[in-house]
This record gives sequence, structure tokens and C-alpha cells, in this order.
Amino acid sequence: MNLVETSPNISTDSSASEKGEATSQQQSNNGYALTVDEVIEQHIGVLGFAQIVHALLVSIAWTFDAQSTLISIFSDAKPAARLLTTGAIVEGSMLCGLSTGEWEWVGGKSDTIISEWNLICEHKFLVLEFMDILLIPALAISFSPNIWVYAFLRFANGFFKSGIGSCCIVLATEVVGKKWRGQVGQFGFFFFTLGFLSLPLMGYLERKSWRNLYRITSLLPLGYAVFLLPFAYESPRWLLVKGRNKEAMVVLKKLARRNGKQLPADLSLVDPIQGRDDRASSSSEKFWRTKWAVKRIVMVMMAGFGTGFVYYGIQLNVENLNFNLYSTVAVNALMEFPAVFVGSFLLGVMNRRPLFSISSYLAGTACLLCAVLSLHRVVLPATKWLQLGVEAFGFMASSTAYDVLYVYGVELFPTNVRNFAVSLLCQAFMLGASAAPLLVALGRENAMMSFIVIGAASMLSGVVSLWLK
Repeated sequence: MNLVETSPNISTDSSASEKGEATSQQQSNNGYALTVDEVIEQHIGVLGFAQIVHALLVSIAWTFDAQSTLISIFSDAKPAARLLTTGAIVEGSMLCGLSTGEWEWVGGKSDTIISEWNLICEHKFLVLEFMDILLIPALAISFSPNIWVYAFLRFANGFFKSGIGSCCIVLATEVVGKKWRGQVGQFGFFFFTLGFLSLPLMGYLERKSWRNLYRITSLLPLGYAVFLLPFAYESPRWLLVKGRNKEAMVVLKKLARRNGKQLPADLSLVDPIQGRDDRASSSSEKFWRTKWAVKRIVMVMMAGFGTGFVYYGIQLNVENLNFNLYSTVAVNALMEFPAVFVGSFLLGVMNRRPLFSISSYLAGTACLLCAVLSLHRVVLPATKWLQLGVEAFGFMASSTAYDVLYVYGVELFPTNVRNFAVSLLCQAFMLGASAAPLLVALGRENAMMSFIVIGAASMLSGVVSLWLK
């Protein structure tokens, strides 16, 4: 089996191979057997009330994913200090060499982990080292006695929550018809934005205690898991793969009944994946022996690393703006909404490669402008408003680039290796995201340099995409 090079601008919905995945009806002595997809398309309906409610229920989890991922913007923020002799407000870097009796934290020691554990001067690199290790149950993190336990729990939480997004997308989209999977998949991004938008409010209300902020963000998903998640359905495909055919049929019957329909009494289910394991293994091996596929995935991963670095870097770098932290995060969160709508519209009228490149160039240009404006914000206070607007536009462009590259990556590879290729792209996104906090921590010493590096990374991502064809 050879890999056939695919056109990068063909929509996945129009791919003939995608449409040919559903198996034909199989006759049996006791009636007839259909795949889960065929049952949905022919008997349940491509999109009904039951599927919408189910998709919303499972997509809510994205809200808590956003909160746990981005909470460090507030819990790890750099606080201001006050000199006891003059009352002057200074930043942490100016405290080096002073005794603890010569200064105090303006908001108290419990505001952030930096103020509680005095992570400044020779200890500042403890923040740099652990700022990018994301997250276990937030409740346990709130009881951390020191930076080492805090970092370990953040790492463990990140490990256990890493599959939330992909699970939510699969659970939400697999019970709807192929025509609506793209739109239903957007539910998750909408709830992620809501979670992002909720953080400034919670951060402001608990600005005196980073520990309470973690406790709040731990109680919300607990309530969701207890009161809402039980009403969502298990994956019928997963049940079928595990040989639990009766349970899979029960789920499909519930979906049909809630849509006002009924499944045929003599219907049975068939798993179209059976017997494909050897072919899947062969496909991945063939992938690495195919020159064009290897070249393409390397370019995609390079662009993905840079895009993930820029997308998360801009979000975390808001503390290096000379602006109210809570307002800045709220503005960035709001910019996610136009990014989704603009990106969805442009994907329908533009080719993927130039759209991704232009979005990356715009994000990079905005970051470089922020670097220039950071030189003048003390002399010209009004420029901080301009810097906020430029930064918000850059974040919107980076969000658009992120979404476009995800769609683009799906379309660049044939069906038999698509999941494998997209998983590599997702790993590149996360590797870029894990590198971003290191730069942001260093940016506390030089805000201009952090914007320059993020801007340059965005520009390079756009340049790399020129080799994708």
C-alpha cells in the first residue's frame, strides 16, 4: 500500500476517501447490521436535540481545561514591592541586595507564589523552571508548602489532563452526522474561551490569595462531574470496539428516542475497524519511508511548534504589559470570539497556506510593535492603550493561525495516516506551549525582548509554511 500525496487545499468534507469510510449494509440471518455512522445517518438523524445536548454537556469540560491551563497568569504573577524607607513602589529585580526589613510586598505575602515564597533575585529561576509545568487537582496544589511540591503537583495535573480536549471533541462529534462534525467541534473552543474569560473575574475576586483561586477552580469541575457529566452518553464506538455491543445499542436507542425516532428491532451493529490493525501499523511504517510525507510532517511540526509557542506565549506574556493584568486577560479572552468567526469565514474563501502565513505575519508584526511601544510607555503613558490594542490584535491573529494550521494539517495527509500525522502536529503545539513560559519569565527582566522573540517565532512559522505544498 503506497501513500498518495494529497492536495493541501481540498476540504476534508469533500474527500472521497472520507466519504467511502462507511461500510455498506451487511445482511445477516437475523436482520441487517450497520456501523454506528450508518445508524446515525439513516435512523437517528445527523443532528437533533439529543446530540446537541450531549455535545454541550461534554464540551463544558473545556471550560475547566482553560482555567487550569491559564491560571498561572494570576497565581504566578509578579507582584509589586514597597521600600519602607521612602514608600516607593519597585519591582522584584530592584530588591536584590536589600535586607527583608527594608521592603515589603504591596499586597501581602499570599497574593502569588512569588510573594509567598520570595522567588526573586537568586531564586527567580525557580519560577522560570517551573512556570511551564502545568497542573494536578487544583485542590491539592492549593495546599503546597513550597515551590517544589507546587511544581510536582502542577506537572502531575498536566499529565492527567492532557487528553481532555481530544476526548471532548471525539465524544461530541462522533454522535452527529459527518455534515455537522466541524460545527459541533467548535463547541469545545467556545467553552475554552468562556473558561479563559472567567479567569480575570475569579483572579480579581481572589487577588489576595492564590491558594483560594486554585480551590475555586477545583470545586467547579467537581460539581460538573457530579451533577452534569452523568447525563452525557458513553461513546458507542468505544463500547463496540470493547465488545459491549448491547451497551452501544442502548446508547443509540436513547439518542433516537430523544430525537423522536425509533431504531428497527432487527438492527445490529458491526465494527468497521476490525481487521485494520495490521494495515494501520503498515501505514505508519510506510509513512516514514515516503519522502514527501516525511518532508511535509517536518514542516508542519516546525510551524506547529512556533504557532503553539506564540499562541500561549502571548497569553502568558500579558503580565509584561504596562497595563492592568485583569483587564488585559479579559480583552485577550474576548478576542478569541472574533478569531473563531473570522477564521471560519476565511477558511471558506481562502487557501489554507496563505491564510496561515498571513495570520502568522500579522501576529508577529503586532508583537514586534508591542516591543517598540514598550520603549516609550513610561515617557508616553497614552501608548499603553495602543500597546494593549496591538497586543490584542496579535493574539487574535495567533489564534486564527492556530486554528487554521490544525485544519490545514488534517488536509495535508491521506486518510490512512491522517490521525498519526495530526497527533504529531498536536505534540508540536504542546512542545511550543511548554517553551513559552520560560521566555515569559525571562521577560520579567526585559519585556521588550520577550515580545521580540515571540514576534520572530511567529514570522518564522509563516515562512516555514511556504514549503508546504
